[in-house]
Amino acid sequence: MTVQLGREWFQGLTSAEQNFVLAVLLVGVGLALGGVTAWLVRGVLVAFDVDEAAEGTAFERTARGIGTSTVGLLSQLCALFVFVVAALYALEILQFLPTQQLVVAASWLLPRLFVALLVLVVGVLVGDKAEIVIGDWLRSIKLPEATIIPRLVKYSILYVAALIALSQLQVATGALLVLLAAYAFGVVFLGGLALKDLLSSAAAGIYLLLTEPYSIGDEVEIDGARGVVQEVDVFATTVENDGEEYVIPNRKVLREGAMRVRS
Repeated sequence: MTVQLGREWFQGLTSAEQNFVLAVLLVGVGLALGGVTAWLVRGVLVAFDVDEAAEGTAFERTARGIGTSTVGLLSQLCALFVFVVAALYALEILQFLPTQQLVVAASWLLPRLFVALLVLVVGVLVGDKAEIVIGDWLRSIKLPEATIIPRLVKYSILYVAALIALSQLQVATGALLVLLAAYAFGVVFLGGLALKDLLSSAAAGIYLLLTEPYSIGDEVEIDGARGVVQEVDVFATTVENDGEEYVIPNRKVLREGAMRVRS
């Protein structure tokens, strides 16, 4: 009975009034679906520990600064996309959009724009996390001075994400390939400069590990630092004396030489 009354009421409206009611209902459905989408996306991201992975990144700190989080921002972005699509069709019903071609163009652009934004957000997040992880690894192998390497990795990820995002918007492929080639050359050039000391230390470390001119427990003097060898790895030699620890890059060991002290 209620449905019949509602149908009769709707049929009694003018065409413009019917369009208005349909548009309002469509916006309401869009809001509801957007909320459900945000809830589902948040659940999936939390299930995959995206919130923990984002912890400590610059992107997460920025998101916290605007009162949300990485997971919240991604879920809200998905909800916004659903609502915008619903609002677009509501405007079409109200005939606020001038032509059908504009609706078709918007329907083509919106999904691509959404994917492009999503790729950029994920790229920034992954780049920030990669910078932290690689920086921690370099510090763990006693190479905190190689700060350009984490940044180089971060910006490489951001650049690739930007290329993927631009390709979603169908930017000219030829221009993208030229940019990619130029960027690859820059990465190789800057990477060579950044890794020069690291590679020379690694080569020296391999030589020291193979020839063993000294070993753990030996007392040595290297470049004025005297003490007992505590660790020899590929990149550095650690010497300790009276509570003081010297971390000496292996390239310096070969260049300056090591004197083994015999008791």
